[in-house]
Amino acid sequence: MTIGEVDIESVKRLSRDLITAIKDKTLVMTRGDIRYLVDVYYQLQEFRKAAYSQEGAADAQAEPKNLVEWMAQQLEILENQVRRALDAWTSTDPVSKWAKSIHGIGPVLSAGLSAHIDIERAPTVGHIWSFAGLNPKMVWEKGQKRPYNARLKVLCWKIGDSFVKQHNNPKCAYGRVYAERKALEVSRNDGGLLKEQAAATLEAKKITDKATRARYEEGRLPDGRIDLRARRYAVKLFLSHWHDVSYRERYGVAPPLPYPIAHLGHAHVIRAEDMK
Repeated sequence: MTIGEVDIESVKRLSRDLITAIKDKTLVMTRGDIRYLVDVYYQLQEFRKAAYSQEGAADAQAEPKNLVEWMAQQLEILENQVRRALDAWTSTDPVSKWAKSIHGIGPVLSAGLSAHIDIERAPTVGHIWSFAGLNPKMVWEKGQKRPYNARLKVLCWKIGDSFVKQHNNPKCAYGRVYAERKALEVSRNDGGLLKEQAAATLEAKKITDKATRARYEEGRLPDGRIDLRARRYAVKLFLSHWHDVSYRERYGVAPPLPYPIAHLGHAHVIRAEDMK
């Protein structure tokens, strides 16, 4: 049975024996296999949410809902099976295991990062930031190939969203980074220190919403953009630590510093071990 791009029967075969094989490394999973499972997981999640939503609508309208309820339950079972498989695989991969130890990063996000990022093609973390679409200055002309990986960008958005949701939890170090950075961004914005960015936006974009345009004309960025800046900062810091761990695991030495730190003196180094 197939739903969208998801082969339900294939996912059902992720049995206890298969998960044991993953843990024992008698079944070798390629990065392509992991990417597929991560995609399947999020597709199943969306199907399951839609099914439960439809079940609620059927209940409200007093319509038969047995089939819808059954489908929602089956999708949830399959979703959990895929998550268990990814959890098993990430426990065998040192970098994924480290990522999974971070509060707010579960096995699916951890697996997705390792599946999409090839450390041998990322000598510095800047390569990962660009590949994930986290360079706000990145532009490309109409008809040109998108210069970043869309699925990795979505994963990074989910990571940022997790940090935001967990920012009040003392165990979530990167959530705390987000909150502290947002407070700094708000202060800088209110103090008029981001007026150049506001002016550049007015020049580059046609803003028709009166309230938004007035905000930019005042020399300040909208609240939503300030939040995005703080999210991006936290995610980029996390990715720099992911790169550090991955690079050391692959090459046995520390990675080169990002260009802004190594050559421009923009910031001091915050290591992964500092995040407590």
